[in-house]
Amino acid sequence: MTTSITATHLAAAPKILILGATGPTGRHIVNQAIARGYDVTVLVRSPEKAADLKGAKLVVGDARDEKALRQALKGRDAVISALGTPASPFREVTLLSTATRSLVAAMKAENVSRLIAITGIGAGDSLGHGGFTFEKLIYPLLLRKVYADKNRQEAIVRDSGLNWTIVRPSVLNYKPGRDTIRVLTDLSQFHGGTISRQDVAKFVLDEVSSDTWQRQSPLISW
Repeated sequence: MTTSITATHLAAAPKILILGATGPTGRHIVNQAIARGYDVTVLVRSPEKAADLKGAKLVVGDARDEKALRQALKGRDAVISALGTPASPFREVTLLSTATRSLVAAMKAENVSRLIAITGIGAGDSLGHGGFTFEKLIYPLLLRKVYADKNRQEAIVRDSGLNWTIVRPSVLNYKPGRDTIRVLTDLSQFHGGTISRQDVAKFVLDEVSSDTWQRQSPLISW
């Protein structure tokens, strides 16, 4: 299906926690959330890297630390996880699953139920739909271990009992956003695609106050 991604302005601004806020997609999420009037907290390891995230409340800590997560979660309505990890051709990756396991425990302890987690095309049953270059070169040579951890991350989210949405962007780019995007759960006719980080940010922020894709794993693409 195709969906509009126009920002929704609510009477009561959502109070959200953003993980991965200093990453390239995370920065778009923070800046767009602030522009919408959302009450934004970010958990960051390095406050220096977050100095340009004007308008967000900074909590310094590691996303794998349940205690730090609980502090950042206080008073929040929802969490957006934009956590990422570099390509790792040889070394095992555990950051995403470890942080997500801690996040789920912290959310339950703080009675926060809404979670939107960004993974990516190639996770779960979207493997095989990324197009030739991604599937034959990028995934096997650079991202196999990263995606093994994304799969563990998705399993933790699905088993969490939270009101979750897993968002799988197609191959990311830095182009300007568009007025509409495709949102797919049936990938039988989908083989390759791209989407801007701006549009990923718009989609996940719209999901904060929506139940359209709750407990589903939509792939988003142009």
